[in-house]
Amino acid sequence: MTQLNTAEKLAILADAAKYDASCSSSGAQRRDSKNSKGIGSTLGGGICHSYTPDGRCISLLKILLTNSCTFDCHYCINRRSSNVRRARFTAREVVDLTIDFYKRNYIEGLFLSSGIINTPDYTMEQIVEVARSLREDHNFRGYIHLKTIPDADPALVAKAGVHADRISINVELPTESGLLRLAPEKSQNRIESAMGSMRNAIEEGADARKRFRSAPVFAPAGQSTQMIVGADAATDRDIVSRASTLYARFALRRVYYSAFSPIPDASAVLPLRRPPLMREHRLYQSDWLIRFYNYTAAEVSAAADPMTGMLPLDIDPKLAWALKFRDMFPVDVNRASKEILLRVPGLGPKAVRSILVSRRHRALRLEDIGRMTVSVRKLRPFIVTTDWRPVSLSDSADLRPLVAPKPIQLEMFGT
Repeated sequence: MTQLNTAEKLAILADAAKYDASCSSSGAQRRDSKNSKGIGSTLGGGICHSYTPDGRCISLLKILLTNSCTFDCHYCINRRSSNVRRARFTAREVVDLTIDFYKRNYIEGLFLSSGIINTPDYTMEQIVEVARSLREDHNFRGYIHLKTIPDADPALVAKAGVHADRISINVELPTESGLLRLAPEKSQNRIESAMGSMRNAIEEGADARKRFRSAPVFAPAGQSTQMIVGADAATDRDIVSRASTLYARFALRRVYYSAFSPIPDASAVLPLRRPPLMREHRLYQSDWLIRFYNYTAAEVSAAADPMTGMLPLDIDPKLAWALKFRDMFPVDVNRASKEILLRVPGLGPKAVRSILVSRRHRALRLEDIGRMTVSVRKLRPFIVTTDWRPVSLSDSADLRPLVAPKPIQLEMFGT
């Protein structure tokens, strides 16, 4: 390998990390270095930007330890047979970069992943050493997100949780058959075993903290995973079902979806074109319905095409579900339960909370609902208020053209 300086390594390994979507600081423990000898913070607003649930922007140094890899996964740009320029950081170099970037106010945390070098255990040791050195040698109190290696010794993975805020263990592909076909060196059983062990460790750590104040914090932001969308034949229905199972079995904080992107010198078993980015977006919306709107995976899947198993791209899955189950609507906003109101297209958790509070004091009119939402147009066919009942809209044989977003004509020379 040609000797590269730090800037050249950074250019290569930061670019190689861009395919990993599971980079978020949501759920991080709120801590800072005020009145202490430490440096760094997980607070404040922000080169990779992630957003917390309360809207704070966190800037993370997102890099790979190395893009060299002994595995030959067909979909991966860094696979063993890929013809890409290779680079490798030492653990010390990553630590120095992180501290230097933090002191320049470029970043507030680190997202670190790596290709497999030598053995999974050796690679995991290097990743853990970066986090250990930041925490113990430099008293770094910023956010750290580590991508762990399922094949590594469980004890090493557990050490990562001692120093990191969040741990990622990627399932890679939605189906076992897809994993066997495109990443035969990886095993679904080993991946799920590592995720199960991490869940147990996180729960044990949380329990210990409740009983003993001196107990160490263990991965306070939990664990997440990532699935590649469009590299295999998995349908949206398959992906939604798999994500729901992962949430239930491993108490994940997030499942990330990454649309497959064609890579140079690609294997013949891969598709020639990437899936529409809107497909990735619809899967995130479906994920949101399961996590925050109390939909089951079966209900979200019901919004998909019964023949292809794919979610519609032109409308969101919540609207698609409502159009398929029109007998559930219209809903009286002055009487319906919270669970039913969350099923109304155009009403989010915040608007539903406002409705529940406001209707205690007076009956709500259509204009009242309009003030609680971005647009009342999508809502009109699905709600009843004291002054509105969608008689003609409800009787319409084909409601979709009336509520679907209008297509936008792009301008070639528009500003």
